[in-house]
Amino acid sequence: MDAPLITVRENGPLVVSSPVKIVDHLGNEFAVPANKPPVALCRCGQSANRPFCDGSHKRVNFEAPERAPAPAAAPPSSTP
Repeated sequence: MDAPLITVRENGPLVVSSPVKIVDHLGNEFAVPANKPPVALCRCGQSANRPFCDGSHKRVNFEAPERAPAPAAAPPSSTP
């Protein structure tokens, strides 16, 4: 089985592309729809179905400022 891939959607949810187990702070498992392998997790805090996304980010005009950092430049070669 491949490792889960989590994609941060711009101003939207976190989309998990592989089957995962999602638990709350007490270890209770959330029911993940079996017929929908990618799972969208809410980032805006407004979903009526948290921790899952219900599209509320569009209604509230959620804007997320974070971006993944650009890859660091390789150090210059020390060979002449």
